[in-house]
Amino acid sequence: MKFRLQIFREIFRMAIDSLRSHKLRSFLTILGIVIGVMTVIGMVSIIQGLNKSFLSELQSAGSDVIIITKNENVQMGRMSEEQRTRKDLTFEDAQAVEKEAPLVRAVAVSIYVSPFEAIEVKYQSAKSDSAMVIGMNDKWPVVMSLYLPRLGRFITDGEVSRNARVCVLGSELADVLFPMTTPVGKEIRVGPEAFTVVGVLAKRGQMFGQSRDNFVGLPITTLMKYFRYEKDGLEIIAVPRQSGMLGETIEQISSVLRQRRKVPYGKPNDFAVMTQDTMVDLYNQLTGAAYLVMIVISSIGLLVGGIGVMNIMLVSVKERTREIGIRKAIGARSGDILKQFLIEAIFLTGVGGILGVLAGFAIALIVKAATPLPATVSPWSVVLGLSVSAAIGLFFGIFPAQKAAHMDPIESLRYE
Repeated sequence: MKFRLQIFREIFRMAIDSLRSHKLRSFLTILGIVIGVMTVIGMVSIIQGLNKSFLSELQSAGSDVIIITKNENVQMGRMSEEQRTRKDLTFEDAQAVEKEAPLVRAVAVSIYVSPFEAIEVKYQSAKSDSAMVIGMNDKWPVVMSLYLPRLGRFITDGEVSRNARVCVLGSELADVLFPMTTPVGKEIRVGPEAFTVVGVLAKRGQMFGQSRDNFVGLPITTLMKYFRYEKDGLEIIAVPRQSGMLGETIEQISSVLRQRRKVPYGKPNDFAVMTQDTMVDLYNQLTGAAYLVMIVISSIGLLVGGIGVMNIMLVSVKERTREIGIRKAIGARSGDILKQFLIEAIFLTGVGGILGVLAGFAIALIVKAATPLPATVSPWSVVLGLSVSAAIGLFFGIFPAQKAAHMDPIESLRYE
């Protein structure tokens, strides 16, 4: 056993010495492996970071949130004729759900100013032309627990009922308009209209590189009265009265809306209902497509790298024909020659795998530092990258190693 270990060490040392003597050639050979593994590590780190951020956002919003929209927020494929001709959801639909669905605890509703209408939000000389203008009802703090007031209060039901000229500000917009003073009680202008600030909402940070605090919230009825808005963009967000009653609550909401929208019996809903599980499934479909692209790109790099390894090993076998003959003449077995060249191939691609992992880590750090996108390197992606690189060395190194092992020693000694 000890003798065999010594032989293996000697074979390993000879393999390393052979690669050291051709550093540039070895590096160019493994470049495809480096690119393939780097792609895997880099893309997996970005996707894993996005997954973590997305799931954290969903969990913080609550697992029982039910979102009703006119159409699915992300449409796979072309929109059907039925989807294009659906009636818009209305604020009255949201009110009906809250009144006629006993299992519903509260209903929040929101709508956005038309993206084609540029609106400037201004206080004295401070202004912002990038803030979103959102119409809300009074139930947002109940349904969306993330929207809690930092200063002042939220919009009331009475203010929604009478189209009051009041507003709440996201923390980022509040800091832009009021860097030195409290916003509550001050009058700002949203476009040509004046509104009194009644509250500032707690900071929520960014998601997918987009700020969630750069907005002004108006009573939804006020927004509908003074601004053009996206009629098909109205969202109804409901929460069940009791935990564990999600399915029954969805059925009740669907029944109310089907009756109001006169959907015939046996026909599918002419609106979309989403839950946390629905959004996770949809998100997984999107990231699954990204993973597929990653596999294709990395596979091309690994295939090119594997072919390069096989070619360079065949050249190495040719160059060392006389060495192989001498080794066999002094007692080396075919198995020893096979092991030597296999170890060279595996070591070569293994080094490529390590360099690819390091490059992938560098990409993740650069993305995390230079962009708002989160990026975390997963241990399984590192193990996968190293394992695949070693497997490629084994697979593409077998043919050259067998060719070297089966050489005739006499013919090899005659080779010039």
